[in-house]
Parts: sequence; structure tokens; C-alpha cells
Amino acid sequence: MGVRGVIFDVDGTLVRGNEPIAGAGAGLDAVDAAGLRRLLVSNNPTKPPEAYERRLRRAGFAVDPSEVVTAGTVTARYLSANHSDDEIAVVGESGLVELLRAAGLSVDSLGADGGDSARGPDVLVASVDRKFSYETLRRCLRVLEDGSVTFVGTDPDVVIPAADGDAPGSGAIIDAIANVAGRDPAAVLGKPSETAREMALERLGLPAEDVLVVGDRLDTDIAFGERAGMTTALVRTGIARASHLDASPIEPDHVLDSLAGLGSVLDDLSTS
Repeated sequence: MGVRGVIFDVDGTLVRGNEPIAGAGAGLDAVDAAGLRRLLVSNNPTKPPEAYERRLRRAGFAVDPSEVVTAGTVTARYLSANHSDDEIAVVGESGLVELLRAAGLSVDSLGADGGDSARGPDVLVASVDRKFSYETLRRCLRVLEDGSVTFVGTDPDVVIPAADGDAPGSGAIIDAIANVAGRDPAAVLGKPSETAREMALERLGLPAEDVLVVGDRLDTDIAFGERAGMTTALVRTGIARASHLDASPIEPDHVLDSLAGLGSVLDDLSTS
């Protein structure tokens, strides 16, 4: 079947740090040449879409902020829909705090820079935080001892690809808090959550069956597409390894060494 739109992951698929991944430009060019709509969906919750436009431009890719959805924007959407009048405590980077405040939400930091200003929140949001500490974990435990406080995670990525090698992501922070609090989050957003899928398809303006998802992770990118009925393509330039493919129940429709092979996939889909 043909496709009318492509959803790209960013880190590990298009770039690693600020450097382009080999073949990424050819993949983007193939989508443009086919006249397809495109959207970039990242599980990084720390930067707004405008920062992605600047970062990708430095890597040599022209992207409009309207083409970018992040775990931060998905979290803002979820909180605005479900907790718009609540007090929200955030364990996360300053960029996430600023993004949520820009959405009109009442937010305080519960991390290293936040002191004890958010002692009585209605919601605790956990995310990647490079200053995460034992003291932050203790504060989270105190907050979540109140069973009425809603616990939310921005995204499930335990490990993320970085310029100097893989690094701990939001999932590692979320898991640490969940373990000490003895409770799982009410929602973990970003890919492959339903909120992220709805937001991405609305932005593209296409039904799921007309969309190809391309990414480097089975549990987020490929699961994101598979659960919605999208076609999926895994690129082996980021997290996923051959051993992951062998062990996972999640099976991509296509497996590529890099985005340089995307044109062939699009050709096959257009004629099938």
C-alpha cells in the first residue's frame, strides 16, 4: 500500500547529538521527492519545537517548528486536558518547566533547583533530569505518600542516544521514583502513548493506515506505529541491535541499516 505521510524519530534516526547520522539527508530527500507529508516526533521532553528547528538546521536539515512534536508538547497537551487547574510539581530540566508554564499550567520544580516550594502538588511529573539526586528522590517519596497525587511520566526512554554515547533518560528517573514510592505512573506520555499518537496524526491530518513511522527503537518508535496500524521501519543507527530484534515481540515491517535505504521502501510501498 502507498503512504501519504512519514513520521520520523529524531535522536538515533536523524541526528546523534548535533551531528547528522549518515544517510539521514537522503531519507529526508526521498520523502520530499515523493511529495509526502512529514512530521518529527521526539521523546526528548527538554526542548520546545523551536529548539529542534535550530538544532536540525545546524545539522544541515531544514525543519519548521510546526513539523515537530516532542514528549514535552505531548505532556503539555495531556496536562492541559486533564489537570489544567492543578498544581504541578516537575522533576525535569528547566526547558520542560518553561514549556509547561508557557502552556498556562501552574508548575514548580521539585528537582535540585526547586527547593521545597512544591510540597503540596496535585500532580507529580517525572522526566529526565541531569541533576537528579538522592534528595530529589526523597522529595518525590514524600509527595507520592499522598495517594491523591497523580503521578505522570513524560516518556518511557530508559536510555537515550547522545553524542558521547548512550545516556540515562526519563524512564530511568520514572522507574527510580516508582520503585521507592511503590506505585506506577497513571500515564507515561511520549511515544508510544495514545496521546502522542493522536497528536501526531492530527498534526499530519492523515489516517494511521496512510502513515509510515521510521525510528531506531522497537519499544517506542515501532510500537508507536504498530499499535495505531501504521507501517513501520526500524533503522539500525541508534538504540536497536540485532539481539533486540530477535528477542522482541514487536516486529517492524521494514529494517534499514540507515535512512539511505528509505527511498527503496517508499518505492516498494507505492507499488504494493
